[in-house]
Order: sequence, then structure tokens, then C-alpha cells
Amino acid sequence: MSFFGAIGSFIMEPLYFVISAIMIGFHNLFGRVFDPASGASWVLSILGLTLVIRAALIPLFVKQIKASRNMQMLQPKVKDLQKKYGHDRERLAQETMALYRDAGTNPFASCMPILLQMPIFFALFRLLDQASKGNKRGLLTTEQAEQFGTAELFGVPISQTFIGADGQVGVMIMALVLVLAMLVTTFLTQRQLMTKNMPASALTGPYAQQQKMLLYVLPVVFAVGGVAFPIGVLVYWTVSNLWTMGQQFYVIRRNPAPGTPAAQAKAERDAHKAARKGKPAPEADGETGTGAGTGTATKTDAPEPPRLPKRQQPKRQSRSQRQKKRP
Repeated sequence: MSFFGAIGSFIMEPLYFVISAIMIGFHNLFGRVFDPASGASWVLSILGLTLVIRAALIPLFVKQIKASRNMQMLQPKVKDLQKKYGHDRERLAQETMALYRDAGTNPFASCMPILLQMPIFFALFRLLDQASKGNKRGLLTTEQAEQFGTAELFGVPISQTFIGADGQVGVMIMALVLVLAMLVTTFLTQRQLMTKNMPASALTGPYAQQQKMLLYVLPVVFAVGGVAFPIGVLVYWTVSNLWTMGQQFYVIRRNPAPGTPAAQAKAERDAHKAARKGKPAPEADGETGTGAGTGTATKTDAPEPPRLPKRQQPKRQSRSQRQKKRP
């Protein structure tokens, strides 16, 4: 156990310093407005920490969206491989991974933001848990650790948990509200991805089954685990979920995957915007003239102008014939 404990300490110690440094910076800022020992200044510091971490993860989130889109577009080919190698699971796995590799995508890329946040999540949990016991971690001073551990928001200690409330109704209500908010935001974020940015071909098969399973399993897992997390940590996770939901909504709205309801909605918005400006509707295909919103505007050829009758050329005559016709 000491070996694994040393590995955990090696990973977590740098996070304690990074997280505490960010929080102390925000606490010094909000401490000028609120009482430095108040729960408001420390909760706002947690909020600032969340925004900084999520902003740093934006490039990874963009890669996640691209990987998810590539996975969706590859589903018809995956189904073909299943029909061809369904009898040989090992060959099917090899061919599927080769397909993902050739397309430059990774089925595990969509999990990276969550996986990278988990150490930060647990580091914040340990910081708050140790501070409630008077122990400092990272760059927190003894005074700051005591303030952090005893800080209250609306009379509720942010270091308390739902299961450790000991009958304190305020703690139980606030923890329950945050757990429900975490559950709802997780569910809505996953459902938004499935209903808005997945083509019809991707709604069946193993990948769709995996997404449907995550749609219902992840919120339950977070809700069950959430009752054991301090209120300050629940604030971090709920705000992080709200950020994810808003960021995903923006990306899907501005750059949806082809053949999805979000792409159709964007096409309709573009066509409506073009109509208001008096411009022709944008075309999705230059050859066929497929409109961006209201349907298919097929390209028609202009009518050809009527052809003039061919002028009759006079017959060629010899010189003697021309002289006879002269008066």
C-alpha cells in the first residue's frame, strides 16, 4: 500500500499547489469585497477555480467534439464490419480499431475531459477535507486553511456533506439541491449531444447503445457519489457541468455534424438570415444547388434564345450567264 500511496502522493501534491495557488489568488480578490473568512469569498474562489480549469480544457473539449463527430460518421462503416466479421470478434475488433486509426479518431477521446478533471476534483476534495480538520495543503497558510474549513454559505458549512450532516437540515437541503443540479446538468448535456448532434445512422448499433447507457448511468453514479462530497466540491462540479452544457450548446449550434437535426436547424437559420438581407439562400452543394434551409432548390437551365432561319446563299453563276441577264 505504501507504494501506491507514494504514487498517489506524487500525482496529487503538484495539484494541491496549483489548485491552492488559483484559489488564493481569487480569495485575495474577493476578500476585498467580502469578509475573507466568509463562505462567499471561498465559494467564489471555487467558482473562479472552476472557470480557470474549464478555460484551460477548451482545446481538449474541441478535440472531444471532433472525435465524437468522427465516431458518429463512421458508424455506417462499423456496421458493415459487424456484418462482415460478426462471427470473429477478434478480427472485428482489429478491423474496427484500424478503421478508427485510419480516420484519425479515438473512441476514448470523448472521456478525456472527465478523466483529466477527476484528479483535480479529488485534490479539491482533499484540500477542503483537510482544511476542515485544521490541516493545510499546498500553498494555504494555517489561517487560510482554518477559514476554508469553517467557511459558511447561508449558514451552511461548505466542508459538510449530505451523509455527514448529523441532522443539520440546512446542510442536507443545500447538498441535495446541488446533487440534483449535478444530476440534471449531466443528463441534459448527454441528451443534448444525442438528440441534436447525432445523425440517424448513429442512433443504432453499439456506439448508440453506449451513449444511451451513459445517458442514464452517469447521472446516477454522480448522484450516488455526490452525497459523500463536501458542499464546496459539489459547487465546483455543478458549475463545471453548467460550463460543459453551455460550451457544447455553442459548438453544436455553430458547427454541427452533417446530417443531424442541429445541422438542419443551422441551415434553416442561415436561410432565414439570408432572406432577411435579401440575399439568395446559401447552397450546400454548388452543383445541385441544395439550399441551406428550406429544401432543395434545383439548378435550372436558362431557356435558349430562338434560332434564326439559315440565310439562303445565291447560286454560283458563270460569267457568261451573268452577262446574259444584264439589260
